[in-house]
Amino acid sequence: MYRFFADVLVVVHFLFILFVVAGGMLILYRPRMAFLHLPAVIWGAAVELCGWICPLTPLENYFRRIAGDAGYSGGFIEHYLVPLIYPENLTAEIQYILGGLVIVVNLIFYFILWRRKRVRRQ
Repeated sequence: MYRFFADVLVVVHFLFILFVVAGGMLILYRPRMAFLHLPAVIWGAAVELCGWICPLTPLENYFRRIAGDAGYSGGFIEHYLVPLIYPENLTAEIQYILGGLVIVVNLIFYFILWRRKRVRRQ
């Protein structure tokens, strides 16, 4: 059962990352989503830029350990996504790039939303 909880956390963690990165597209159609999306973007960028580990990672490791698995060190991105995208370990420079991309991509979507609202007012 604990392994199941750990696996569910991996899925939730991945969905949260998708929401942080691509959720800006949602605000173009549902502008009120910004109230959920902006805090998520701030958190996601802060985790990357400051080198923090998301609280979901230790929780997942806890469930894995009590299920008899070894758990893992580092963060979710380092463990699950980096091996898929990058052949080497996650570095501080890569984290800065990822954090910057989160900010830039979402600034683009928020700018588009702002322009739409501005055009509608005129």
